Amino acid sequence: MTKTLFAEFTVKEGSETRVAEMMLELTQLVRQEPGNELFLPYLREEEPRKYFVFEVYRDDAAFQEHITAAYGARFNEELALHIEEPASQLTWLTPLQ
Repeated sequence: MTKTLFAEFTVKEGSETRVAEMMLELTQLVRQEPGNELFLPYLREEEPRKYFVFEVYRDDAAFQEHITAAYGARFNEELALHIEEPASQLTWLTPLQ
C-alpha cells in the first residue's frame, strides 16, 4: 500500500531564497528515489512563506528509504534553522476507496 502524506512549514522572513534553493535540490533528489511516486512542493498563494509538499511513496519500505537518506538528514538539519516550527509538520493521508 502506498504511503501518502503532506508536509507543511513556514519559512522565517529573510530565508525565502535559501529555502527555495534547498527545496529545488531536495525535489530533484527525492524524485530519483526508486520508491518515490510523487513529490510536489508548493508555496501557498496567499501566504508565500508557507510550504505545502505532497508526497507519495510506493510502500512503507520506500518511505523508510526516503527518511534514512543522508541528503534528507542534511536538508532537515538546515531547514530547522530557517523555519518557524521546530520541524516540518506531517499529515498522513488514506485514500478513499
